[in-house]
Amino acid sequence: MEWSSLYKMQSQLDDYIESQHDLQHVDLFQKKYLALLTELGELANETRCFKFWSLKPKNKQSIILEEYVDGIHFILSLGLEKGYRNLPGSVNTANSDESEQFIRVYDACATFYYHPTQQNYEELLGHYVQLGELLGFDEQAIIDAYREKNEINHKRQDQGY
Repeated sequence: MEWSSLYKMQSQLDDYIESQHDLQHVDLFQKKYLALLTELGELANETRCFKFWSLKPKNKQSIILEEYVDGIHFILSLGLEKGYRNLPGSVNTANSDESEQFIRVYDACATFYYHPTQQNYEELLGHYVQLGELLGFDEQAIIDAYREKNEINHKRQDQGY
């Protein structure tokens, strides 16, 4: 994955948002963490992987991918907030289903929030990448969707979103 270019794009977006809203000297870690948890919940909702009571199928793959890259945005932003520009850590999810992997990501989020070390960040990113693989996304699809959503996010800021 082209992590360095994704971090660069995210850094530019974060800087732009912070300058537009006069937040350059505000610690946004807590708000970004909550935003990530919210996006993760939205992603789980679109996959419907936990909705054992429903016969309704998961949403379209394009919508799930868009929600997935929203999470990438906040994970990268959290890493930048702490000075980490790392590759994902190695995680073993060979026997995971989607619901189990979501729980692993939530656990990794909480661990990183309470103990924001580089190792915990790499594990969070690694679990999230594995979730993307379980959801059927390849590297190029993720990169393309990230770039597209990053551009949309810039335009939204220009329009006073």
